[in-house]
Amino acid sequence: MELSLAHPAVKAFMCGSLSGTCSTLLFQPLDVVKTRLQTLQGGAHPGSGRVGMVTVILSVVRTEKLLGLWKGVSPSFARTIPGVGIYFSSYFSMKQRFFPDRPPGALEAVLLGAGSRTVAGVCMLPVTVIKTRFESGRYNYGGVLAALRSVCQTEGPWALFSGLAATLLRDVPFSGLYVMFYTEAKGAMPQEIHSSPYAPMGNFTCGMMAGILASLVTQPADVVKTHVQISPQRFRRTADAVRYVYTEHGVSGFFRGAVPRSLRRTMMAAMAWTLYERLMAQLGLKS
Repeated sequence: MELSLAHPAVKAFMCGSLSGTCSTLLFQPLDVVKTRLQTLQGGAHPGSGRVGMVTVILSVVRTEKLLGLWKGVSPSFARTIPGVGIYFSSYFSMKQRFFPDRPPGALEAVLLGAGSRTVAGVCMLPVTVIKTRFESGRYNYGGVLAALRSVCQTEGPWALFSGLAATLLRDVPFSGLYVMFYTEAKGAMPQEIHSSPYAPMGNFTCGMMAGILASLVTQPADVVKTHVQISPQRFRRTADAVRYVYTEHGVSGFFRGAVPRSLRRTMMAAMAWTLYERLMAQLGLKS
């Protein structure tokens, strides 16, 4: 079936998947660094001192070579390509259903983004669990399918849905806030920019601002989600991971990995939305 003849929701899925593929490949190293920072035992690297992004990057390159920074890229693709497609097709469908003739207001944008992310998050959670484990460096799976089989056989299928509450507490508010900030920022741009060659740059800038704000608000939930998905036997409930992080690291522990995550989520979301809107415009659809 030619793309031009496809249903608009299918076109939105394809545009979203393509934008997610590009952004995942570029920014995977930041996700690896974020996961390693969040799962460090204690507060320091062997030998002293506080650990930062550069320390982790050098450690990964030294022990796992340069490609170690792209560890987990295959489950990232397995999660992102359909996941971002599901998100954008859900977003497009709901937007066309409820706001066909006008842009959503601030609260409506929150609900639109949150609803889209809930659908995508639940659908892709098993692959999200595998992705987190790959990035942690603590598991040696042969591939995505092998990892799924291994988890089901050794821990039971329920383990593939570990961290569901923490994941939704992270992703649903992030997407809701992101869409709100992004929509409001775009609406504040001068109209002449929207119709100029600088429109993609304007959209990207709006996406950057929205991503930074949404990332900071949802960082604690990301830390908790990482611990639950890597050690589901130890943290049976989200509250167990919350207590552990607070006991071991204090309040600052909930913001471990905030810099690489904010950079990655911000850049990925900005690029994904910019490409999505550009592709949708070329297909003659209003995003």
